Amino acid sequence: MNRRVLKLALPNIVTNVTVPLLGMVDMAIVGHLSSAHIGAITIGASIFNLIYWNFGFLRMGTSGFTAQAYGAGRWSEALATLVRALAIAFLIALLLNALQWPISRLVPVIFKGSGQVIGMALTYFFVRIWAAPATLGLYAIKGWFIGMQDSRTPMWIAIALNCVNIACSLLFVLVLRWDIAGVALGTVVAQYSGLLLGVLSLRRRMRIDPHLSAMRVDMDFVRRSLRWSEMRLFFKVNGDIFLRTVCLATVFTFITAASGRIGDLELEVDALLLQFFTLFSYIMDGFAYAGESLVGRYIGARDESSLRKSVRLLLVWGLALTAAFTLLYALFSTQFLRVFTSDAGLVESAGSYIGWVLAIPACGFAAFLLDGVFVGATASRTMRNSMFVATAAFFAVYFGLKAVLAWQGALDARMWNNTLWLAFMVYLVLRGVLQGVKIKSDIYTRAE
Repeated sequence: MNRRVLKLALPNIVTNVTVPLLGMVDMAIVGHLSSAHIGAITIGASIFNLIYWNFGFLRMGTSGFTAQAYGAGRWSEALATLVRALAIAFLIALLLNALQWPISRLVPVIFKGSGQVIGMALTYFFVRIWAAPATLGLYAIKGWFIGMQDSRTPMWIAIALNCVNIACSLLFVLVLRWDIAGVALGTVVAQYSGLLLGVLSLRRRMRIDPHLSAMRVDMDFVRRSLRWSEMRLFFKVNGDIFLRTVCLATVFTFITAASGRIGDLELEVDALLLQFFTLFSYIMDGFAYAGESLVGRYIGARDESSLRKSVRLLLVWGLALTAAFTLLYALFSTQFLRVFTSDAGLVESAGSYIGWVLAIPACGFAAFLLDGVFVGATASRTMRNSMFVATAAFFAVYFGLKAVLAWQGALDARMWNNTLWLAFMVYLVLRGVLQGVKIKSDIYTRAE
């Protein structure tokens, strides 16, 4: 079982690491232009996190349903799940492109920063929004391959996509001098390159997989897949995941917005500190995606023994990675910060908050791993309710403690930012704890 977990997890880790590495490269490119560029790229990325995270069900729901169909040997249902996900993905993308101007008007309302920072963030937004069809289509394709127990194909797509992105960003920014618009355009070019590779990979899988190659995929199959009677459960589960992800995006968007309200320095500091969180979360998500594949497969096959063993091993790996990352961050946090900025004052300011960075692995590992377990089981209601409680706790801690500090006259910028980070740690812990207590009733019983 360990070998099976690692076979799925390691390619997922490589895939996921390319995502924060790409963001880190983008930040490193613009961060050496000016500190204002750091704030702008942070806000720009947060805009798309707010948008795309809300549609994360296109990947998560697809992987869960596909893995269960795979485990049960229902190959037609596995392919129909992909058709549903792609149809919804492209419909959402069309709406996003049509509504880009109204969305842009909300940016100065949600995020605070200097006029220069907001202006550059909007430039980034208006270029990158055209990648929406490719980005959301890739969500569906990635989720389907993960559900089909294939984490290598998404890995190669992600590597190729990110190589294209980095090369284009360097060309457009450092050679052609297109500034922050060049970074956004690099993402657009890369996303469509990735979508093309994804479609070619699907065609190859359909050709070489004996279970799929015999199937006839035509317009009649598409119409049957999209009938309301077939779509109802897909929408129910993904509706819960959507609400859960809205809470996730709200918290992270609020962190950036609140940082900007404290001051430009805090916005820039928190942008750097969140890179530590991002790196850890994407590596942990590699094991979470393995959990989606295995948990869905064993529930579909009604194999309770293997299901329990896979969950235990995922948690053991999570604890080992938590210890490793805590040590890594303790030893090399300053060097890590210097990758993103040459501003010594900014590095020093960020270093004074490094205690929160050391708390991230312990507070967050269970939340990341159990998300994968519950996605694979399509136990979406528990995911949704746990996120509701954790999000409410985040805002309660933040606004409650902030009010107390203001009443005592102790709310300076440093205490205000520490309050924000404390609320974030409470949020991470609660997500893991609330899902952990429901494993027996919501996960294991589904394989009986």
